Amino acid sequence: MTRKAIYPGSFDPITNGHLDILDRALSLFSEVTIVVAGTDKKNPLFTSEERVELIREVTKDRPGVRVDRWGGLIMEYARAHNVAAVIRGLRAASDFEYEFMMASMNKRIHAGVETLFMMTSQDLYFVSSSMIKELFRYGGDISSYVPAQVVDRLQARLGTAAGGK
Repeated sequence: MTRKAIYPGSFDPITNGHLDILDRALSLFSEVTIVVAGTDKKNPLFTSEERVELIREVTKDRPGVRVDRWGGLIMEYARAHNVAAVIRGLRAASDFEYEFMMASMNKRIHAGVETLFMMTSQDLYFVSSSMIKELFRYGGDISSYVPAQVVDRLQARLGTAAGGK
């Protein structure tokens, strides 16, 4: 039986922290779908279509990974796709309260889906998409925090003057 999980988020852009969580989720589930979720109310740098394309490029060599996008309730996506679990990455204790409340609401919406919290590896816990974009804009080297494809896309979008090395 195929055990499916979803890993929802904005992924603007995807980072090595996201990939760390994804790889560990793949050790537990035969299929993990990264779901570029929500509307564009967070004022993202990349459109949802661009994020899906970039994530597909970055994960193309990982068996069991699918990439999709969804603008509605994530539990409705889970119900429609027969998903067993929602994967949520935690960087620090400050993430837990919000994620716990969301997981509690999601359990009320669809009791048959579990939420699994996974801690990001210690060497990546401080990495966030927002931090990556800011560091890049000010010329910082982001190459150890994101896949090379993300560096290339940021350079194409924001220019090579940003991004440092």
